[in-house]
Amino acid sequence: MLWDKGRRSDNVEDAGTGGGGPSFGGGRGLGIGGIILLAILGLVFYKDPTALLSQDGGGSLAPPQAEAPRHAQPAESSDPQVDFVRAILGETEDTWGEIFEANGHQYVQPKLVLFRNGVQTACGSASSAVGPFYCPGDQKVYLDLGFFQQMQQQFHESGDFARAYVIAHEVGHHVQNLVGVFDKVNEARRRGARMEGANGLSVRQELQADCFAGVWANHSQQRQHWLQAGDIESALNAATAIGDDRLQEQGQGRVVPDSFTHGTSAQRVKWFKTGFNSGDIGACNTFSGSI
Repeated sequence: MLWDKGRRSDNVEDAGTGGGGPSFGGGRGLGIGGIILLAILGLVFYKDPTALLSQDGGGSLAPPQAEAPRHAQPAESSDPQVDFVRAILGETEDTWGEIFEANGHQYVQPKLVLFRNGVQTACGSASSAVGPFYCPGDQKVYLDLGFFQQMQQQFHESGDFARAYVIAHEVGHHVQNLVGVFDKVNEARRRGARMEGANGLSVRQELQADCFAGVWANHSQQRQHWLQAGDIESALNAATAIGDDRLQEQGQGRVVPDSFTHGTSAQRVKWFKTGFNSGDIGACNTFSGSI
């Protein structure tokens, strides 16, 4: 991937070293040191995005924690990893800016916050163990660059597009937030709608973020011509590797569809390809009909 062709975003910030607070989602996060590639990918994608929102016992949203997020400073781009993040985020800004403008709306760019160990957000505290995530409360994507360094060691030559895919997926959640998907999902949850399971809202929400990542890949390729042979295939292989069925089979030796949160390998491949082949956000309605 010729990522150096991308425009650098000014929306990347450095929050420094945090306190390593508790992870979101009831402690579902796992450490990444020495973990194989599939487990690393699982940390990014194998979580319920709505679990990042604090909830009370009745399932309604609780107010953000009183502790304010640490003030982030502009990230120094002398680090190649930071430069990469800025290039990919800049391309997501250009892609979604054009798409929103074409539909008569203005795209509100998210901030991407780099942190180490832990970080305070409008959604609560998080440790590096949760992997990259999006907080709808402050409209920011958070990631620890140590995570990407580990991914680079595992992916080797295909690492660039794999890392870009991770960022595009999290930005996809930001797009969902802007168009009201998060509000509708949370509203449905309060009414008792099922979140987990093969047809649960969490699965549909995650598959849509995969589709949005595909839409981004389509538009960025038309503009930059930066994908190289094997890049798309590596993304599809990654999507296959992080399906709920594949991860459950490897992690516990059996597949439990009732606990799915992100969709099967086949579904993840299908929806990324749907976004990439169409380049159309309208093709990403995973909330209607069969998925």
